[in-house]
Amino acid sequence: MSSPAPLTLEEKLKNLPTNPGCYLYKDKEGQIIYVGKAINLRNRVRSYFQKSANHTPKTRKLVANIVDMDWVLTDTELEALILECNLIKKHQPKYNVRLRDDKQYPYLMLTTSEPFPRVLITRRVKQGDGNKYFGPYTNGAAVRDSVDLIYRVFPLVTCKKEWTNKVEQKPCLYHHMGRCPEAPCAGLADKERYAQTVKDTEVFLQGRQDSLAKNLQAKMETAAENLEFERAAKLRDQLVAINTIVERQKVVSTTTGDQDVMAVVADETGAAVQMFFIRGGKLIGQEHFLLDGAEDGVGEATAEFLKRYYQDASFVPGEILLPTHVEETEIIESWLRQKRGAKVTLSVPERGEKKRLMELASANAEQALTQLRAVAAAEQSRIDGALLELATALGMPENSLHRIEAYDNSNVQGRHAVGGMVVFERGKPKKSEYRRFKIESLPDNTPNDFAMMFEVLTRRFAQMAEGNPKFTQQPSLIVVDGGKGQLSAAQDAMKQFGYDFPMIGLAKQYEQVFLPGAHEPIEFPRNAPALFLLQRVRDEVHRWAITYHRNVRGRAANMSILDEIPGIGPLRRKNLLKFFGSVAKMKKASAVELAKAPGMNAKLAQEVFDYLKGA
Repeated sequence: MSSPAPLTLEEKLKNLPTNPGCYLYKDKEGQIIYVGKAINLRNRVRSYFQKSANHTPKTRKLVANIVDMDWVLTDTELEALILECNLIKKHQPKYNVRLRDDKQYPYLMLTTSEPFPRVLITRRVKQGDGNKYFGPYTNGAAVRDSVDLIYRVFPLVTCKKEWTNKVEQKPCLYHHMGRCPEAPCAGLADKERYAQTVKDTEVFLQGRQDSLAKNLQAKMETAAENLEFERAAKLRDQLVAINTIVERQKVVSTTTGDQDVMAVVADETGAAVQMFFIRGGKLIGQEHFLLDGAEDGVGEATAEFLKRYYQDASFVPGEILLPTHVEETEIIESWLRQKRGAKVTLSVPERGEKKRLMELASANAEQALTQLRAVAAAEQSRIDGALLELATALGMPENSLHRIEAYDNSNVQGRHAVGGMVVFERGKPKKSEYRRFKIESLPDNTPNDFAMMFEVLTRRFAQMAEGNPKFTQQPSLIVVDGGKGQLSAAQDAMKQFGYDFPMIGLAKQYEQVFLPGAHEPIEFPRNAPALFLLQRVRDEVHRWAITYHRNVRGRAANMSILDEIPGIGPLRRKNLLKFFGSVAKMKKASAVELAKAPGMNAKLAQEVFDYLKGA
């Protein structure tokens, strides 16, 4: 019995419910290109497709690319907002406002899930892991300086190992230098004193240095009165460092409350957001962020950035100053109140001190956007020059290199062999077009670069010939990582489908460019922009292929070691890897922790623990 045909977009529009929820628009390739939320899905979604709708250019372009949609129902609009944030973060849809390179923003993590917490730099926030996060920050160097300062001011564990305060080794050099006076590795730590240090560190990271300074002052005086002069001296040094930071902070408000000031400026190149962080009336820090997909102006950028930023922000103040009113004010305030555990107010200042702060932040945002425009213009000019130089050297027409595809393979003695394809459009990576191939034709794990390249290009052009929408774009130039042999194999693969796209090989040893049928390779000057562009393309496809190879090899290694444990079948193996992430993390887990994975019990967990301990 055949399954029923899937509903068309028109049929789905007719069957939309009136409940709150999220809707997901998809393009012809099935990619999610936009995620939105609504208190009434039917009314909101249908409004996109009304002929009389007065859409912005961005929305018109979005609607023109919608060929399918899904929706997820929720009980309330607040639940829809939370789900929308999570879906956008997961799928990074093309037409939603996005934090540019938001995955790269560093956070400071206070590892409060450990017996003796530390401060680490991380780029991933894991909800519910028991740790506390502060950020995000846009300046990686400043974050590293902050960590160094924290370890100089607060006597926390400085190494990367976890300790239980059991005697495991002699105190290390950091202990003798006074940088890790507690030394839990040698069982010397006072747990209560260390816990207080962790609390002080958390107060410091929250920007509440005034209250921390008062607390340290009181402790220092008490220690001096008790004739604990060495402890008093250490507290004095901490106090001096804290007071130095406090003196640098500018008093900008007569109120003692906490505020975030958010200024947004936008144009066709994107949007810039300037954040001022005010704690207790003092400006303790500032960050600026760049947004993509904000062509519809400041209002959209403000609302979307609010949701993107505070989804993972470590702290939500009682008041957030905005440059303009947003339509979802009440529901966003409700969401932020839930995260903060207290009232949060979104306000647009019109006069006085708050207005002055907004103007100052706006000036900084405008400067950031101006720099963005200048950098973007200079970068594109440099890339255009490199493309022109490359086209000329290859005997191709000017402005003909719209799409460059590059291919590389990765393996270890023929095992876990994979291929990678990357795409550059107008000289810039287009990651949505990257593709991966698992090599299937190597006999007996025998390494053969030419055969691997032939298979990858054969499969690429076979998909193109069959009309697979993921492979229908025609390349302006194909770059093969390798010399004459790899280039010849790629040529053979292409010609069997009747295609004749320009193709070159780039040999790494001497950075020579090989053309099909040419007797001599092209050698660019070492400082030629065209060579830099080719190297960037080659390095990117190499990175892409080798990353995939490591993933495949790592999964195979994980599978093989778990397959050897009695009682661990495919489902338990899958659950263990999903729960812990890797075998390396499983090896660090106790039997009790292993038993928490789905499908495990105490007996099996002990067997896994014993096996991995001896592995």
